[in-house]
Amino acid sequence: MDPHLYINGQRLTYSELNHFLPSSPFEKSAVSFIKEWRSGAPDFKMYTSGSTGVPKLIKIKRSQMEASAKFTIRALSLQPGQNALVCLDTKYIAGKMMLVRALLNQMNIILREPSANPMLNLGVQPDFAALVPLQLEEAAANSATCDILNKMAAIIVGGAPVNISLEERLRHIKPPVYATYGMTETVSHIALKRLNGEKRSNYYEAFDEVILDTDERGCLAVTSVLTDYQTIITNDRVFLHDAHHFEWLGRIDNVINSGGIKVQSERVERAIEQLFNKFKITNRFFVTGMPDNKLGQRVTIVIESVKPIGQARDLMSELQNMLDKFECPKGILYLPKFVETATGKVNRHLTTGQAMRVR
Repeated sequence: MDPHLYINGQRLTYSELNHFLPSSPFEKSAVSFIKEWRSGAPDFKMYTSGSTGVPKLIKIKRSQMEASAKFTIRALSLQPGQNALVCLDTKYIAGKMMLVRALLNQMNIILREPSANPMLNLGVQPDFAALVPLQLEEAAANSATCDILNKMAAIIVGGAPVNISLEERLRHIKPPVYATYGMTETVSHIALKRLNGEKRSNYYEAFDEVILDTDERGCLAVTSVLTDYQTIITNDRVFLHDAHHFEWLGRIDNVINSGGIKVQSERVERAIEQLFNKFKITNRFFVTGMPDNKLGQRVTIVIESVKPIGQARDLMSELQNMLDKFECPKGILYLPKFVETATGKVNRHLTTGQAMRVR
């Protein structure tokens, strides 16, 4: 049977797409890309996510996208005829590559408007999906949609770090769940990290065809067919375990120079996350460096909240037992609303700027 699409509950063949009228920008973007891909277009223009600056328009070759799709299909043992759920914005690389994997591997496509829990009232059982952590957490917390997750063949999650509470939920999810590492410039992910099951790992494993290295800052450098054989120098500090395995430490942009000591924000955030989980605090937060006359920068927690949290004193006290002296936050700032990128990630730079103005 030829592969088909499910769009808003409607089952279509690819030939019927020419007469399909999209009912939303998401449907229009997805259908437009499918048509462009099936026409044999040799390259595609797309925007970077903008998580570290202004989104950039770049051109990616069809051959790069085909190679990326094939690597993922092979790594996850995806099969023709399976159902691929596409519930990420197809204006960006993550959503586009879900379409390419399905098209290249003769899989059925379930197009679902991006939402907090795209599994709700789905109507069709997916076998494979790419989700952001929020979507996976919402789906895992709902008994009905958790059943859907447990019947899947593979799940990948990316776009933001997976928090501790989600990691705990994933221990009870049956199919393999992988965190992804990649960006638009590497044509989606170049490495996967197993988050559940007996093969759970602390390291990302790069595809065999990917060459990894680090620069003088300790940041990851990537070269492969996925980058059109250009070396992409990232701003991600890593510990390179061997030629194909690495541990992500955090963004070089998020290093705080406090009194001459370099503090990686993500390490501090991991400790705070454990305490937020313990105290059942659900507010978004991040750690940044605020100007300080004595230290240069002081380690500061910025919390999305209209008022101070009640456990602030306990939080700061317990952090002293979990972190080195120079890593311990020196204060907390509150903002009613964080600034976000177009893809829903927290824009740390702009949000920090807001926090500086209200402190």
